[in-house]
Amino acid sequence: MLRNHAPLFAALLLLSACNSAPPATPPLAGAAIGGEFTLTGEDGSEVSWSDFDGQYRTVYFGYTYCPDVCPVDTQRAMAGLKTFEEANPTLGAQIQPLFISVDPGRDNPATLTEFTDNFHPRLIGLTGTKEQLDAVTGAFAATYTIEDPSEGGGYLVGHTNITYLFGPDGEPLAMLPTDEGPEAVAAELEKWVR
Repeated sequence: MLRNHAPLFAALLLLSACNSAPPATPPLAGAAIGGEFTLTGEDGSEVSWSDFDGQYRTVYFGYTYCPDVCPVDTQRAMAGLKTFEEANPTLGAQIQPLFISVDPGRDNPATLTEFTDNFHPRLIGLTGTKEQLDAVTGAFAATYTIEDPSEGGGYLVGHTNITYLFGPDGEPLAMLPTDEGPEAVAAELEKWVR
């Protein structure tokens, strides 16, 4: 009777071997993304990339006055992080989320604090001068364009809307799939945060 089930047992053994295999290489492994920077944090002090050495980091470029994309992406990324933290408290605590504003004209430390506090207690908002932001967006393969103000003074900022995941040595690992929702973000964190 066992002989009739031999193909089934062989298939189950293969599946269990697949599940115990080491994870694949991260999709962004070896990419020239990231690098040292110093920007202004929510409390007005200087914050550098190297301040987070030894921690995983998520990085998103946006701005607090963004009408739709930034709040949605940030909410999904941070909800995914919270889900991951609940399932993996020790590993979750090793992830430092960063929101880098590319709108220094409006996003001062108080505005950044109000924005980031809405999404995650450990999310840190950063910004800088145009020169600093040009350098950091260039290093992180991101772009931004500040439109001319309207008659009322308002303006939009076009920007890359990717949430990057970096490893403890600052190495790029993956892009978090915020477009697929918090569950997909948590699943991606599960793959690479170890």
